[in-house]
Amino acid sequence: MSVAKRLKTTWSGVGSHVVVLSHGFGLDQSSWDDLRPALDTHFRVLSYNLAGCGDDGASSYHRDVHSSLFGYADDLLSLLDEVHAQSVSYVGHSVSGMIGMIAAVARPECFEQLILLQASPRYLNDPENGYVGGFEQGDLDALYEAMATNYQTWAAGFVPMVMGVGPQHALSRFSETLFKIRPDIARHILKMIFQADHRATLSRVAVPTHFIHSRKDVAVPVDVAQWLHAHVPGSTSEILELEGHMPHLTQPDVVREALMRRLLPLMGVAT
Repeated sequence: MSVAKRLKTTWSGVGSHVVVLSHGFGLDQSSWDDLRPALDTHFRVLSYNLAGCGDDGASSYHRDVHSSLFGYADDLLSLLDEVHAQSVSYVGHSVSGMIGMIAAVARPECFEQLILLQASPRYLNDPENGYVGGFEQGDLDALYEAMATNYQTWAAGFVPMVMGVGPQHALSRFSETLFKIRPDIARHILKMIFQADHRATLSRVAVPTHFIHSRKDVAVPVDVAQWLHAHVPGSTSEILELEGHMPHLTQPDVVREALMRRLLPLMGVAT
């Protein structure tokens, strides 16, 4: 099976420049629906489902391959090769931020720029090195146990905690895509994400990188945004006056404007 078919790839839009949209944990490519029409006007837009996510996500997930973010980065690079896309603008949310950076270190020629929303290289606090990731190990152990004990009850609390304030339809959309993930796969993916530490990768990112973060995010505090900006060479960063880990769902107009400020200059359009 082709990579594009396995990951349920969707193309839309017009233009010569390709924008790749890669979603975060618990979501699927439908999370970009509110932003996509504006992007389609200027760009060819490619989205896909991360392995394990979306409709029939279990068929795309292989526990040995996807036991680290390197497997997901390989998926991304294989997809770009298969569709003959190079020098793309990559927009990654949450875990897809690190997936994009890992892929860009391996194959920088594939990317013109990275635009990363709510990215984090490490979610655990590391006080010995002055790093604030947002979580203590005990908190995460309790989260994994709750997922294993009663997935539905865990999800009912996880959705509003991560999203922060937001309209009911946005909460419902996240709940819907979260429940599409098989519970054992969701637990394995989330544990892999939360226990990872990719800080050493960042100094090797040579592709122009722009970070976008909400002012208040329980999953990725502003300290992480500042740390990323300081450790990715030549990167730029902006903090949006928003709350929650999924502002493209809860405040899509604000995120859309931020994305277009980075993308439109590629087309010679003033912002």
